[in-house]
Amino acid sequence: MRFHHVDVFTDRPFNGNSLAVFPDADALTGAQMLAITRELRHFESVFLLGEGTSGPHVRRARVFDLAGELEFAGHPLLGAAAVLHALHGAADHEAWTLRLTARSVEVTTDRRGPGRYASLLDQGAAAFLGRPDPDGLAALFDLEPGDLDADLPPEVVSTGLSYLVLPVRGDALARARVTAPLDEPLARLGAEYAYLLDTAAMEGRHWTNDGVLEDVATGSGAGCAAAYLRSHGRIGAGQERLLRQGRHTGRTGEMTVSAEGDGRTIHSVRVGGGVALVAEGRLRALPPA
Repeated sequence: MRFHHVDVFTDRPFNGNSLAVFPDADALTGAQMLAITRELRHFESVFLLGEGTSGPHVRRARVFDLAGELEFAGHPLLGAAAVLHALHGAADHEAWTLRLTARSVEVTTDRRGPGRYASLLDQGAAAFLGRPDPDGLAALFDLEPGDLDADLPPEVVSTGLSYLVLPVRGDALARARVTAPLDEPLARLGAEYAYLLDTAAMEGRHWTNDGVLEDVATGSGAGCAAAYLRSHGRIGAGQERLLRQGRHTGRTGEMTVSAEGDGRTIHSVRVGGGVALVAEGRLRALPPA
């Protein structure tokens, strides 16, 4: 089975967030997809299904990280669309519909040069799920209460996955680390993940909930950050801003974010970035079904 190795949220290979894209995965079971994802050790892998059923511009997509299948993700969908453009796109600008288990999303792609694309994902509307008491939140990341941005409240936001958006200030972003598993404290807040955000520097950080891995660039988290920034008037309606992430991992990710709407009614969130095609490969064998 063939696959493509791409780097997302970057304009050059060996940077940004790496990803494996399987464009013809109809024969695989979910268990095989998870086993392959764990074997390749990318942060996530995406498997495309249904070629020929609705035309090349509409595909089903299943996204896995090392723990299991995700209902939504950012960088896998952007990378998948770029691979579809490379394989099936006749024009320099193309539009794709990717059908996840829970919903469908639209992704547009533009050819930028040999092996280089720009992808833009419309994540849809944002949901604001609550503003938790900030007491104790800084300690989850080995920070002090004074490291939190006093002008902006912590808030749980979702554009598909729910994130605790935690604004920090000064050098707190650089000092932050996960000292204990986050699953239980986040679940009590109604969140699945956490995204630390320095609004002055327009930079974020995100880890797996066990703190073992730090993500280079988190498209789903960036979408929640964009909705949060618009809701609090830190970016204009439809204004595109650059959000950086990953410098503490040795790689860098650059995400363009924007949001339409006002207050807590954010009806459209877009996240985009560059995609660099790095390699193509073929599995010699498949894991047990």
